[in-house]
Amino acid sequence: MNQSRFPKGWDEERVRKLIEHEESLTEDQQAAEDDAAVEEHDGQTMITVPDALLPEIRQLLANYKSA
Repeated sequence: MNQSRFPKGWDEERVRKLIEHEESLTEDQQAAEDDAAVEEHDGQTMITVPDALLPEIRQLLANYKSA
C-alpha cells in the first residue's frame, strides 16, 4: 500500500480544501492573494524565472543558507 506523506500539521483533508479554494478563485483573486503574501515577507522578493534555471537557483539558495 502506498501512503501519501504530508508535512507536519497537514493531512489529505487540508490539502483537498486548499485545492478547492485555489480552483474557486478567479485570476484576479489569485493575483491579489499572491500580492498579499509578498507584502507579508519584508526583505524577500518573488520573481518568475525559466524552469531551466531552477536547479542552479536552488543550489545558490542552499549555499546561501549554509553560509
